[in-house]
Amino acid sequence: MFTNFDIFYNASSSTIILMEQFHDYTMVFLTMIISFILVILVRVSTCKFSNYNFKENMNLEVIWTIIPMFILIFIAYPSLFYLYLFDLSINPTVMVKVFGAQWYWIYENFDQLEGKSYNSYPLSDIELLKSSHYKMGWRLLETDTRMVVPYLTEIQCLTTSLDVIHSFSIPDLGIKMDAIPGRLNSVSFQINGPGIHYGQCAEICGTGHSFMPICLEAV
Repeated sequence: MFTNFDIFYNASSSTIILMEQFHDYTMVFLTMIISFILVILVRVSTCKFSNYNFKENMNLEVIWTIIPMFILIFIAYPSLFYLYLFDLSINPTVMVKVFGAQWYWIYENFDQLEGKSYNSYPLSDIELLKSSHYKMGWRLLETDTRMVVPYLTEIQCLTTSLDVIHSFSIPDLGIKMDAIPGRLNSVSFQINGPGIHYGQCAEICGTGHSFMPICLEAV
């Protein structure tokens, strides 16, 4: 009855694609460092000779200081570049305001003419069985009202909260933004294609924290 799903989310936005590329980039350095350490440990453990008079070597100390410094620079530069790039919003076409509340979400879509506000509540098991979405198998993730946005469009999402701290998180879009009472946080993203994307509140906000799903549909 239920369809098969991949273990990992597929990248659906330019943000998460850059995150995956940076992850692979840093894993190259991590693999090199671990391999080098393992080789040294094996050689030291299998070597039968030891020099008890060997106390210092200036060239060796310079090498093991300079090489880690360059590795950190090669990792820090793209990390800071992507960090500021993700916060950059260049002429967003669509702006969506997200309010976190115990325990549901309120969305406000703004365009040039008017803004529309609607609440999004999770579907109960009985409602899910009666709907056409139950065959997908997304229990506790489907909502009665979806957040609808266009794909291939720069979208700016403003988040805040009406009561306690929440967190608006959609993993396959690379979105995770805290919703804090009295404060507006902003995140921009662009979805690569049409589809439905699921998320949840990522900040413990009370007894109903596990029942605050996010359902975003790109059209």
